[in-house]
Amino acid sequence: MQEIQYLTFLISEEAFGLGILNIKEIIEFESVTHVPMMPSYIPGVINLRGNVVPVIDLNHRFYKQKTEFGRKTCIIITEVALEKESIDVGLLVDAVNEVVDIPENMIENAPSFGAKIRLDFIQGLGKVEDKFVILLNIEKILNLDELSMLQEKSALLEQNSD
Repeated sequence: MQEIQYLTFLISEEAFGLGILNIKEIIEFESVTHVPMMPSYIPGVINLRGNVVPVIDLNHRFYKQKTEFGRKTCIIITEVALEKESIDVGLLVDAVNEVVDIPENMIENAPSFGAKIRLDFIQGLGKVEDKFVILLNIEKILNLDELSMLQEKSALLEQNSD
């Protein structure tokens, strides 16, 4: 039985998980630079060691409410495949919990009803101890059109900062 490792984190007091193979690093939230004409759930970009990284507010993306910044607010830097290359995208979350191992037989399919977020965002429900963790499908959270737009704007920002 194969176990998969997931980073667990909180959004609006709900536990979510993301496969660690998608995660590059976790950074403390400081601030983002606003970019005009972005979708409302993208508050802006950050400079990560010279690279422009768009940040998605998962609270806003899922629940239509902006994240309230606190001392535990973090940005999870993920790598997302786009056509023949990959781009880094930051996910703004309320707090990061821990990395957990979830055996495949403890992961159930996404529910067909009752979820507070779009069902295509959910890869499955992982059972950790007596609680469920909503496992996210990172590719579905951003669609390819939005990723292409983000990449183009990031490239323009990098050119302008040179």
